[in-house]
Amino acid sequence: MSHNFETNPLIDRLPPHLKQFIKPQNYDNYSPINQAVWRFVMRKNISYLSKVAHSSYLKGLDMTGISIDEIPSMYGMNRILKEIGWAAVAVDGFIPPNAFMEFQAYKVLVIASDIRQLENIEYTPAPDIIHEAAGHAPIIANPDYAEYLRRFGEVGAKAILSSHDNDMYEAVRKLSILKEAKTSTTAEIAKAEAEVNTLQNKKVSLSEMAQIRNLHWWTVEYGLIGTTESPKLYGAGLLSSIGESKWCLSDKVKKIPYSIKAAETEFDITKPQPQLFVTPDFSYLMQVLDEFANTMALRKGGWRGLNKLIDSEKIGTIELNTGLQISGVFTKMIRDEDNNVVFFKTEGPSALANREKELIGHGTETHTNGFSSPIGKLKGINLAIENMGPRDLKAYNFYDNKRISFEYESGIVVEGLNITGIRNLQGKLILIQFEDCTVKYNNEILFSPEDGTFDLAVGSSIVSAYAGSADYHSFENLYHVSDSATNQPETDKVKIQLENLYQDVRDLRNKNSISEGDLVSIFNTLKSNYDSDWLLALELMELADKFNFSDLKLKVNAYLHEQKNSQPKITHLVDDGLEIINEAH
Repeated sequence: MSHNFETNPLIDRLPPHLKQFIKPQNYDNYSPINQAVWRFVMRKNISYLSKVAHSSYLKGLDMTGISIDEIPSMYGMNRILKEIGWAAVAVDGFIPPNAFMEFQAYKVLVIASDIRQLENIEYTPAPDIIHEAAGHAPIIANPDYAEYLRRFGEVGAKAILSSHDNDMYEAVRKLSILKEAKTSTTAEIAKAEAEVNTLQNKKVSLSEMAQIRNLHWWTVEYGLIGTTESPKLYGAGLLSSIGESKWCLSDKVKKIPYSIKAAETEFDITKPQPQLFVTPDFSYLMQVLDEFANTMALRKGGWRGLNKLIDSEKIGTIELNTGLQISGVFTKMIRDEDNNVVFFKTEGPSALANREKELIGHGTETHTNGFSSPIGKLKGINLAIENMGPRDLKAYNFYDNKRISFEYESGIVVEGLNITGIRNLQGKLILIQFEDCTVKYNNEILFSPEDGTFDLAVGSSIVSAYAGSADYHSFENLYHVSDSATNQPETDKVKIQLENLYQDVRDLRNKNSISEGDLVSIFNTLKSNYDSDWLLALELMELADKFNFSDLKLKVNAYLHEQKNSQPKITHLVDDGLEIINEAH
């Protein structure tokens, strides 16, 4: 059965820089073993989560079109998610954190369409469809939580990364791919783990994105809700992990009341969590999110915000008090003795905007080599240009086609031919264009006539600084697509034959009546050729139990007992499977 994407208005309105991460789901690539892994995890989780998950989870499974018996298709999910105002897209593993957040802001769930291998059935460090579809999707059926997720996306998309975050993202993505790929060598995994550990152990101050990532981890991924004495699960990492959904409620895991302190609490993606945070309700999550947003450069601006953008080495935006927005890769600033920014500079393609709309004639094709400008008040008159009325502008010769020379309080001098100006909706100047212009600071030439037309940003302070572009149309590729691609599991003749056995069992399960001989034949082949496989044996036990084939039940049970003795690590999984079968009565 092949599934194509059903369009959804939310997907249609995504900007191009997000659409580049969307890939086809390729439903036919899911093997019968993949389907069996999905079914086992979902049956086990539903059996257990009905007792320990937030009440929204089971309701959400129905509302989001997620079946227990087969891997969900994007087609089906989008058709039903549309009813609750959301959508879903398939992507290739980890994507850049700002992109992930921005998808959420558009109310689009990002789903890694790959599925964990049988060997990693309990947990995989790589994002997969069990984690994404079975963990994230059902909870968004709760309106309060869905709104939290959307707001989190809006705030998170603006969080500024550090260069350390960029390195960490690539290292974790690489490690997750290697751990899930069967062809990876022990040496390759060890080297990738060492790289992640080295980066994790670096003593660097937490960036905004690192703090947002922590909040996301302790709520969206590993959140508990209710009281610390009797919490329920709502985090996708807990809802999609057979092991951690039980471990997290034990006394070995410390339960802490959720607060903004979670932003400073780091985590190790490769280990079970030693502590978890408990929110009293979903609305409290939004309260803490707003408290954190108040600490961000998005709302504080200033030299610290610009400094964060310079460190990120990524496209970012500053907004001046006049509403003028400058987007690009920031590389330089000059501050006065009071730490006020008096000059800034970008390099490479840059764009100017007002109210998130690019100014006509001021896109990246105009500002190909960057943008720079002084800001502040003028010397001697203690007045900012944006505060000048028509008489002030006339008195200080701010007229079109007039040469002018003026000095800022900072000592920066601008001299050139005033060509024209651009005003905002309130009629205030936000940009003045000069020809034959020189900008000096002490003995340094900041701009010369050879550099072309000079555009002076009108403003005296930076009120906001954030990651990304003011107008998303300004840049073709806001986010870098990683060179590390996920690996598709290799197959061979032996595995194909095993896949065929799994498919035979799937086909038999859908029949109203079957013969014991059909199951016996599959079981004998399993014992002879695949004597370490336990999941297919459980599926055979389920059918033998359903149709009351007593002799076969005894034989399969003995086989499973042998599996537990030879593979102690899967003992609890076999026991869980048998328990699910017994509960079906």
